[in-house]
Amino acid sequence: MSMTQDMENPWRGSAYRHPTPWATDFPPLSLVDMFENSARTYPQRPLLDFLGRRYSYAEVADGAARVATGLARMGYGPGDRIGLFLPNVPHYLAAYFGVLKLGATAVNFSPLYTASELAHQVEDSGTKLLFTLSASALLPTALKVLDQSGLERLVVGSVAGALPAAKSLFYRLFRGKEVAKRPDDPRITAFSALIANDGVHDFPAIDPATQIALIQYTGGTTGTPKGAMLTHQNLSANARQVEGLDPHPGDDDRIIGVLPLFHVFANTCVMNRTVANGGMIVLLPRFDGAQVLAAIARTKATALPGVPTMYQALLDHPKLASSDLSSLKYCISGGAPLPAEVKAKFEAATGARVIEGYGLSESSGVVSCNPYEGEGKLGTIGQPIPSTEVRLADKEDASRPAPAGQPGEILVRGPQVMKGYWNRPDADAEVFVPEAGGAWLRTGDVGTIDADGFIHVVDRLKDMIAVSGFKVFPSQVEAVLYRNPAVKEALVIGVPDTYRGEQPRAYVTLNDGATATGDDIKAWLNPQLGHHERVDQVVVRLTLPKTLVGKLSRKELVAEVQAEADGSKISAPGR
Repeated sequence: MSMTQDMENPWRGSAYRHPTPWATDFPPLSLVDMFENSARTYPQRPLLDFLGRRYSYAEVADGAARVATGLARMGYGPGDRIGLFLPNVPHYLAAYFGVLKLGATAVNFSPLYTASELAHQVEDSGTKLLFTLSASALLPTALKVLDQSGLERLVVGSVAGALPAAKSLFYRLFRGKEVAKRPDDPRITAFSALIANDGVHDFPAIDPATQIALIQYTGGTTGTPKGAMLTHQNLSANARQVEGLDPHPGDDDRIIGVLPLFHVFANTCVMNRTVANGGMIVLLPRFDGAQVLAAIARTKATALPGVPTMYQALLDHPKLASSDLSSLKYCISGGAPLPAEVKAKFEAATGARVIEGYGLSESSGVVSCNPYEGEGKLGTIGQPIPSTEVRLADKEDASRPAPAGQPGEILVRGPQVMKGYWNRPDADAEVFVPEAGGAWLRTGDVGTIDADGFIHVVDRLKDMIAVSGFKVFPSQVEAVLYRNPAVKEALVIGVPDTYRGEQPRAYVTLNDGATATGDDIKAWLNPQLGHHERVDQVVVRLTLPKTLVGKLSRKELVAEVQAEADGSKISAPGR
């Protein structure tokens, strides 16, 4: 290999700090085979700990086979899109791997979606059947979508049925208000009825390279949600790539699963990676600081993937100092930039190592990561994971390399990169840069790569706002604002927030004669938005910045708001 090649790809040499060599091949593997290989190898090992109730690999595999058989007997089969509108409950894994075993495609839907958001993505994906729970936060929304879209059926599970006996009784007696009654409707099937079979069926063969395992919705670079088509090989390769970052792969592996499984970060780094490794997922239905701390102590968890706001919340929790976190080794941070002070404080408080990584829905979850052990680089997103190429492109023309020594748009190529967007060849043309050796994925982020191959993200081309690791699309919030009769113009931007990373904030001008205040508009707006989309303020202004051609300029507004914030810091007392 020439010196020029080494400089162009520093990950081939001694500078590479992950334990698995960069030039590692990941042969084609379906998620079904990956899961069933682990179930055969470790049948009695616990795969799930759900609030104290444990499910072995053999039990979950049996549940997945029964889900697949039940769906087949309903008439569903290869290529059908089956939706998961579920929080972190055991039903998720049985449904996910059951759908895949059938040869169908799973579609992830956030439990935070409103009925209109869910209906739009159900229609866009052509989802025919939706898994959900008899929870008051989910079932009413799913029922609306059943009546308002092309959705054919619901399969409804019960949280109480997945709990240990004592907790199940408590749930039924004291938390009934959180349970919605399942209507008597031929279009609705109980999860227990779906799996009331022997799990025996002639399941189809799966081509890992071509068959779509998952449609994962993402905002892309335009703010319009698009479905990233992730093949079995995309997802199994990424699971194996991430598994290969662990310097002690044979050790006990107990991972806290509090990140939502519908999110691609958790799909790969909590579920698929742990299944590949034969480990145990300590599954928690939602983030609650006391519950997370208690779960780590109870199960002697070794890993805690999360977003920066989660680590900050645990630092702020009064029980942190008295909790036994001695088993915790690695905390993988993603979804948003990790503040240096949060990393330092959490490591000091727990003794665990907080490791920053980076990825996208389009890359099955993970592109790069700092090393678990040894020297990382603070403020970077680490080095590419094995078999992943990264290069920098000109910010104005992605077909050309970035000027020498200058930041450029981060481009990615590897086995985890999606097949394309669902029914969006126009979007594929925008996001892929063709090349003879394989197309490159444009990330929309701008960065630099140092001599050791560590990647620094310095800016982003996207307008998306990162709120606690979730992507918020300003154009969608603006569309709602424009429905208010008082609003003439609207721009939504992200402002720094010490807890969430960023927080949406709306800036509006008013129509002539309108007297609404910012608080009035905020009170009207937020109930119509998903939790992470809600704005902290609506600021009423006389004008909003515009480009020379009269288009509202988000970029100039961000600059103005930043200048105002810097000015207030300078003039603040004691500074």
